[in-house]
Amino acid sequence: MSTIYADNAATTRMSRTAIQAMLPYMDQIYGNPSSLHSVGQAAMEALTDARIRVAAALGAANPREITFTSGGSEADNQAIRSVAAWGKRKGKTHIISTAFEHHAVLHTLKKLEKEGFTVTYLDVHKNGIVTPEQVEAAITPETCLVTVMYANNEIGTIQPIREIGAVCRKAGVLFHTDAVQAVGHIPVNVQTDNIDLLSLSAHKFHGPKGVGVLYAKKGVILSNLIEGGAQERGKRAGTENLPGIMGMTAALEEAVAELPQTMPRLTALRDRLIAGLSEIPHGEVNGDLAHRLPGNVSFCFEGIEGESLLLLLDDKGVCASSGSACTSGSLDPSHVLLAIGRPHEVAHGSLRLSLDKDTTEADVDAIIAAVKDVVEQLRNMSPVWRDLMAGKRQFVIA
Repeated sequence: MSTIYADNAATTRMSRTAIQAMLPYMDQIYGNPSSLHSVGQAAMEALTDARIRVAAALGAANPREITFTSGGSEADNQAIRSVAAWGKRKGKTHIISTAFEHHAVLHTLKKLEKEGFTVTYLDVHKNGIVTPEQVEAAITPETCLVTVMYANNEIGTIQPIREIGAVCRKAGVLFHTDAVQAVGHIPVNVQTDNIDLLSLSAHKFHGPKGVGVLYAKKGVILSNLIEGGAQERGKRAGTENLPGIMGMTAALEEAVAELPQTMPRLTALRDRLIAGLSEIPHGEVNGDLAHRLPGNVSFCFEGIEGESLLLLLDDKGVCASSGSACTSGSLDPSHVLLAIGRPHEVAHGSLRLSLDKDTTEADVDAIIAAVKDVVEQLRNMSPVWRDLMAGKRQFVIA
């Protein structure tokens, strides 16, 4: 039985392009970019080239606006803490975010609240989208930062980033976006999108794990999370992961170049999958149907547990998830689904399927058949489902 991998939002398989780009920097150009000798300077030339190429892929004005990190979580932490430190010096200790950010953002904000900051968590509504008007209404003279994710990692909804950024520019407030799920999947341009700081992670677009980027517009003062050497212009100590950076750069360029082909194809597959799963009674798609990532499908099914659903799907050769891989060990329902108004008992029956450029129509049809079989199997075993069918409990999803 072949395996259908439908958990690309958790991580993607590295592309051959990325792997080939990394190899020379493992056994040929292996020097430390900070070394002054010729071997080290060859590595520095490659690092400089990668910075230029990543800046171009993101639409950044200056390669010096690119800082290489260990991934999206580190970039989120550094972005938020940097602006918070600047804001505190200016007497601005208010931050605006949303209720369904990645935990790399939410946990950082919770720590800042303990340090005297106030945070406004905007409602994202049932469709999983925050509006520019909400952001504008929440800004006060004490606001130093707005941080809103570009696309949600669980339900795939895409936020009106350009408009939110414009609101922040008008108010003189810095704007950060966690774009880990967006970059490489939809067009992202930090200048036209009015973004001051942006976080990304390579393994979400077929690059290697353990490497990412923090974009910070010229003039934004970064604070150090890691002290030590003078790498990354003194803002991120530690010898740069040159093989990973080169693999990420190649993967990013490839993903961006392929967007005109991959986006419409994945959108069609996504809609085919949503249509098939919508045939299952008392199930419903999570988030906005139109403003969502091309490859994201998120559903809730009443009367089942998501963990059992995933295990039985795996037995049928379908790799999926119930939400963020970063919280897969938690027994609590997804904070994202709770934020869009799903009750606990329904949020527990969630399924996230994230498709990729290698996904085929046959894969989608096989996923639909497998989910239908497993949902029926689990419901036949469920006392909760029997109570729902007998009218002892009321259905939440019609």
